[in-house]
Amino acid sequence: MKQQVALAAVTTTAATVMAVVALVRQYWKAKQDRQWGKCQRILRKFARDCSTPVPKLWQVANAMVADMGASLSSSDEATSSLNMFVSYASPLPTGINEKGMYYGVNLRQTKILMVCGRLQGKNQPISDLYVDEVPIPSSIMIGTSQELYDYIAAELVKFVSAHPEKDDEASANDKKLGFTVSSGDDQSTAISGSNIKLKNFAADTTGVKDLITGLNRALEKHGLKLRVHALVDDIVGNLAGGRYYDKDCVAAITLGMGTNAAYVDTTQSAPRWHDSLPKKGEIVVCMEWGNFNTCHLPITQYDTSLDAASSNPGHRIFEKMISGMYLGEIVRRVLVRMAQEAALFGQSVPPKLLIPYLLRSPDMAAMHQDTSEDREVVHEKLKEIFGITSLTTMTRELVAEVCDIVTERGARLAGAGTVAIVKKLGRIANRRSVIIMEGGLYEHYRIFRNYLHSGVWEMLGNELSDNIVVEHSHGGAGTGPLFLAASPTPDS
Repeated sequence: MKQQVALAAVTTTAATVMAVVALVRQYWKAKQDRQWGKCQRILRKFARDCSTPVPKLWQVANAMVADMGASLSSSDEATSSLNMFVSYASPLPTGINEKGMYYGVNLRQTKILMVCGRLQGKNQPISDLYVDEVPIPSSIMIGTSQELYDYIAAELVKFVSAHPEKDDEASANDKKLGFTVSSGDDQSTAISGSNIKLKNFAADTTGVKDLITGLNRALEKHGLKLRVHALVDDIVGNLAGGRYYDKDCVAAITLGMGTNAAYVDTTQSAPRWHDSLPKKGEIVVCMEWGNFNTCHLPITQYDTSLDAASSNPGHRIFEKMISGMYLGEIVRRVLVRMAQEAALFGQSVPPKLLIPYLLRSPDMAAMHQDTSEDREVVHEKLKEIFGITSLTTMTRELVAEVCDIVTERGARLAGAGTVAIVKKLGRIANRRSVIIMEGGLYEHYRIFRNYLHSGVWEMLGNELSDNIVVEHSHGGAGTGPLFLAASPTPDS
């Protein structure tokens, strides 16, 4: 009897334990389902807030066209989020008559890039192309402006000696040296109107004309017959390269860690600079379109928090939505909310996930473009960057979806900006327009590039989409100054 009672007690206890275990499993399963449901709700709301249907894209494009006109207007009452300015690099190469060896310089944050190449006219590609990147010593960066000019001239002497013109290419006196400036990710080196900002140098800000004069004195001092006629943003050099290869090239856009755009217009379209421009002819307008802002942009709470925590809150809103510097950070902020409110990566938030800008856009692109069955690249990247090791296939898919939403929005907004430029020029309906794209985001991020192209196509439809040709720049990175050197001087 006692054995039967003991057996019954053991059986009852085991059944109770099994029931408790089942209840615990049921509880955790229900909790995980609630948390996953919360993640899905966050994702769906984010997707809705980021959506860019065609009517929304046209609202953005039309707002940009209006801001472009206001920025060029002579009226003091015209307001614009854009602070565009005229570059004096026009006229641009024709691609027909430019022949011979040309030299150029691109001033970067802490380096100078020297380039030379032989143009053969008739839209032929560059031959004998040489590029040399030289770091600027710290002693020069903390020195005077003239010491910087002398350093550039001295390096150019060595570069030209290593890559001289041929004997049958007579070295002309006062031959142009193309000179461009690349804006850093933090705008530490940038041209704004008649001034150039050199944040990393002791000579913080100087006038463009003063810099040109100083450079030419240094070139003469070092025995070089090259002369700088214009100093422009590197986006203008890209545009010059585009015009060399195609007379219908009207604009160049940079989509990399930063973003900018420049386009060709007429002098009559820029009344603000009427007194300082020729009476007729083409001009190149640098848009600084990263500053663009309008109420029609699909801004989310994550964009707002990113902007508030940035070094320039309230500024460069468009850039913060479309450039490589910020795409990964937007993704990270969405994942942080999912981790905090819905335990996406477990009951505790991975500490590294809270570090701003730790997710770079190249890593985001690698996860997004992962075509493996179980999203192995997503797993590897999250482990490598944030130390997250336990990931279900569903979690990996969700991370890829967040990347897709951010990428699609940024690319389609860039496409709307592209259409805006062509609309401003009045070329959508009946003229072919080529837009040159430069930058790692466009060149290496295939899905971003595809979303941009499809956005332009959707906006214009079958009948008009062939009028806008979007293509990667020719000649290779850093060749813009070379094409500027080949362009006719404004006085010729």
